Amino acid sequence: GDSVVQTEGPVLLSEGDSLIVNCSYESTQYPSLFWYVQYPGEGPQLLLKAMMANDKESNKGFEATYHKETTSFHLKKDSVQESDSAVYFCALSDTVTGTAGEAEHEL
Repeated sequence: GDSVVQTEGPVLLSEGDSLIVNCSYESTQYPSLFWYVQYPGEGPQLLLKAMMANDKESNKGFEATYHKETTSFHLKKDSVQESDSAVYFCALSDTVTGTAGEAEHEL
């Protein structure tokens, strides 16, 4: 079946460090890919989505590129801020009740 494998957390970073959260997927189809972010005390919210191979998406300084060849959608940010402390979810479908990995990142 479809699944995602994600970097396990927590990851501790200092302000200004670069962040990468790996996300690889297995699917029998050609999935849409999503990153969600959940800030402390809040519900999950959509951060990035990619519908087609080689889509490069960016939001709030985060970016991810949909690599169909390597079945990956890694989340990157060049310089993290304290406000980026959150839980990040990689998902194959537009819902956090679908297949998702979880990683907590604290700053």
